[in-house]
Amino acid sequence: MSSDPDRNETDFSAWIGKSETKHGNVSAYAADYFTATLDRDDAPFKDGDPLPPAWHYFYFHELVAFAETGEDGHRAKGSFMPPIPYPRRMWAGSKMTFDAPMRIGEKVRKVITIADIAVKNGASGPLCFVTTTEEVFGEDDRLTTTERRTQVYRDIADPSAPKPKPRPAPAEAVWSRTIHPSAVMLFRYSALTMNSHRIHYDKDYVRDVEGYPGLLFHGPLTMTMMLDLFRREMPAATITEFDLRAVSPVYDTMDFTVHGAPGEDGTCKLWAMTGEGALAMTADVAFTA
Repeated sequence: MSSDPDRNETDFSAWIGKSETKHGNVSAYAADYFTATLDRDDAPFKDGDPLPPAWHYFYFHELVAFAETGEDGHRAKGSFMPPIPYPRRMWAGSKMTFDAPMRIGEKVRKVITIADIAVKNGASGPLCFVTTTEEVFGEDDRLTTTERRTQVYRDIADPSAPKPKPRPAPAEAVWSRTIHPSAVMLFRYSALTMNSHRIHYDKDYVRDVEGYPGLLFHGPLTMTMMLDLFRREMPAATITEFDLRAVSPVYDTMDFTVHGAPGEDGTCKLWAMTGEGALAMTADVAFTA
């Protein structure tokens, strides 16, 4: 692990406020393909049908030249994202507000703005948190989804460092479902989101370069599994807000579980547990019946 103080004191303030716009077409194919990946038996989507919350991830793909791709498979840093010197890149969490659904057949756009960049010292070394605000607009320029997303960049972990103490479940589960991760599932999600980050499909890279024990289950896919549990248990409810935090990674090396506990006031707690019984992700949901 690097202890270069110059890396920890780099000023990225000039990147705050930078924005870019992406455009997409809400096809039925992507929604149907993900429905099949979830092993749901829903009817095929048709024009005008609303998308489930957070499925906007399938419709805004980065068009990145191969020459502009970093070693890790992501778009190289230094173009839109600042040239942060830490190699590991992980999704830390999101806060979403759902004002209106995206609908099959419409053209949409997403405006992404870098809202904040903060370098902190964690127990495992320096961390750089990059927060973006992402606004999704429908064809009639209506705001459908607002997401405040945080990614964390960090150095390669010291294998001799003690592992953090596992966190317990946040509540007693009312609903539970077991997820069986596999390289095929990870590939299908990577293809749907055009995510070429090698930690999700390249076993040699993830083990030998980034030092993980297995392929990493996409954070947004874990999130979607939690939301899918809510949809299965409360199909008539409409989610209005979603506040999620990633706590620890999930790998393809063992099954994991997703859980839910609805409240009595239009709220619900969702979470995921690793196969070793540690809290992996937790979220607070607000909904209308």
